[in-house]
Amino acid sequence: MKRNLMNIFSKPLLVMTLGLAGLMVLPGSVRAQGDRSVAREWNEVQLSAIRRDFARPTVQARNLFHTSLAMYDAWAAYDAVSTPFLLGRVVGGFYCPFEGVTPPADIEAARREAISYAAYRLIFHRYSSSPGAFQTQTECNALLRSLGYDPNFESTDYQTGSPAALGNYIAAQIIELGMNDGANEANKYANRYYEPVNDPLNPFYAGNANVHDPSRWQPIGLEVFIDQNGNVIPGSMPPFLSAEWGQVIPFALKPEDRTVYEREGFEYWVYHDPGLPPMLELDGSGTSADYIWGHSMVSIWSSHLDPTDGVMWDISPASLGNTPALPTTWVGVRDFYQYEEGGDNGTGHTINPYTGQPYAPQIVPRGDYTRVLAEFWADGPSSETPPGHWFTILNYVCDHPAFQKRYRGTGPALGALEWDVKAYFALGGAMHDAAITAWGIKGWYDTARPITAIRYMAAKGQSSDPSLPNYSPVGLPLVPGLIEVVQPGDPLAIANPARIGKIKIYAWLGHVNVPDPETTYAGAGWMMGEDWWPYQRQSFVTPPFAGYVSGHSTYSRAAAELMTEITGDPFFPGGMAEFHASKNEFLVFEDGPSVDVTLQWATYRDASDQTSLSRIWGSIHPPADDIPGRIAGREVGLDAFALADQYFTGRIPDLNPETLPLATPNPVSQTERLAIAYKAPPTAGRIEIIDTGGRTVLRQNFAAVPFLYQEVPVSDLAPGLYMVRISGNNWQQTDKIIIQP
Repeated sequence: MKRNLMNIFSKPLLVMTLGLAGLMVLPGSVRAQGDRSVAREWNEVQLSAIRRDFARPTVQARNLFHTSLAMYDAWAAYDAVSTPFLLGRVVGGFYCPFEGVTPPADIEAARREAISYAAYRLIFHRYSSSPGAFQTQTECNALLRSLGYDPNFESTDYQTGSPAALGNYIAAQIIELGMNDGANEANKYANRYYEPVNDPLNPFYAGNANVHDPSRWQPIGLEVFIDQNGNVIPGSMPPFLSAEWGQVIPFALKPEDRTVYEREGFEYWVYHDPGLPPMLELDGSGTSADYIWGHSMVSIWSSHLDPTDGVMWDISPASLGNTPALPTTWVGVRDFYQYEEGGDNGTGHTINPYTGQPYAPQIVPRGDYTRVLAEFWADGPSSETPPGHWFTILNYVCDHPAFQKRYRGTGPALGALEWDVKAYFALGGAMHDAAITAWGIKGWYDTARPITAIRYMAAKGQSSDPSLPNYSPVGLPLVPGLIEVVQPGDPLAIANPARIGKIKIYAWLGHVNVPDPETTYAGAGWMMGEDWWPYQRQSFVTPPFAGYVSGHSTYSRAAAELMTEITGDPFFPGGMAEFHASKNEFLVFEDGPSVDVTLQWATYRDASDQTSLSRIWGSIHPPADDIPGRIAGREVGLDAFALADQYFTGRIPDLNPETLPLATPNPVSQTERLAIAYKAPPTAGRIEIIDTGGRTVLRQNFAAVPFLYQEVPVSDLAPGLYMVRISGNNWQQTDKIIIQP
């Protein structure tokens, strides 16, 4: 029986290479279980919970961040230098009162207890509706009891000096924050406004007759949809996941990073806005050529999924990785990839900096490498999803015997608990912001997936030669040996003469050619373009959300930048990390690989870049989705670390509402939003902006909340001096503001 090895880094298959001799160390053996911090123990419980939950990368990124901040705040509450993230502070308009704690005699014991209760309560709550809720709650109870704590202790009165009560209080506050952070958790994270413009595609029928706009996202209609964690999703058409996620309260994303768009009465908040992707105009104008080029490259790379095509590659760091600067123009994007051969223009690494020796070559069939890569990074059944995947990478980096827990690679080694809570907090913030960034872009630009584009263009014809039959300015380009017109006598025409003149592509032949995944694989061959299928499971086909930008590219580059900063080293410990996929054991929906394949990465960025390429070989993203995601992820990761560092070093400004100005920034530009903050009595009220003539030029009501924080657009107001007034029943506060051009 083939083993399911899709748990990325969760099985003892990741090996780190030490020295020229290639000493292999299994992660499970590098450090004893007893050496783990309590934060690590709770992180492992949460990763297990994610593997049993619905595969919702946005939701899991938020859950990981909130649990990480719960553990960090429980640790920082007892620290004289670090600043808590939520305790005593304002987060997105939510105020968490905190009077401080008296340092106990045993601070480390208090931290372990507070962390445990905070993580226990939050994980228990967030996964209570999971398909694996019973097992998750059983694991939570077992761990809490094994640590010597009572699950029945529910007090939140931390002023008694109880660390357990502090942990319960932190969890309760985060749960309340989560009910008001824009994620719509109370309604199971459902979209409130978004509606698709296209009718669903049934991939089991040829072509794509139901698409109205091939540039926009199209749902997939299946009799049974199974998500990437193996859960059956009710209904035949899964909705767009998290189309409005841009409005979720972020970690380090700033108002100046944000562009606000409006569609059908809803504001789509887009951070690190990459601008319009290539769109397909019906006359082939505008950026249609880039759209056609990118999606045709996906179909061409699909032909690389055949281990018998005779192409052999060196997949070691000597040949792969070390890519140059990311392109910033669509012309540069075309130059970044190898259109027909596959891969990018990375030059590899000459020397392992830890050993001083060259990396050893590893020659394997390209078709095995690409298939393993696509499934490895796809986060298939029993997956942690991409954000959790990077937590597992962080954990096993920390387990490596060559790794030293020195913050930014310098200074004294930190204790396991301090390192873990800080690393989780920083990485959690980066993953949360990556989700908000990527899905904010996805929700607004709402772009098609390759299965929509390729089938649509193939049905239209070929766009290369107006003198040839079946010409269309929005058809697929002709590429000899890869995309051609069916001619008389073609085997495809012999089977069905009506195919003459239509478009055929040389690609992965799909599930119809895999009668038994245990023993057979599809390979590549000629097929009708209108029948093209992504390299995904039949019950999944393609993710239920728009393509632009790639979430994998955004998450992975953010994590790579964050881990480079916090470890102080771009390289994995020992100069290389590996994942071994055994011959005929690893692949899930077809047999393979045909030989042993070991994925290898010298640096965190190399791993991130391979993640991005895997999504093109997996037929999920065109290049236009990839590069902007990497660029946004880079900014997200660097900003997340910079903000986390301020918390760690106590350089965060005071945000107690008693000391906040009423309106910031002041002066405010017409292109900015005015932030109104006031600790008001818990009654409803209103915000007013009044000009020098006494006229109310803006009025906005608000509901009763413990702490008011609202953003007010001022783009429609002329530059000048104004009064801001916030008022309710029997109370009022005013301030002067200046609006500048």
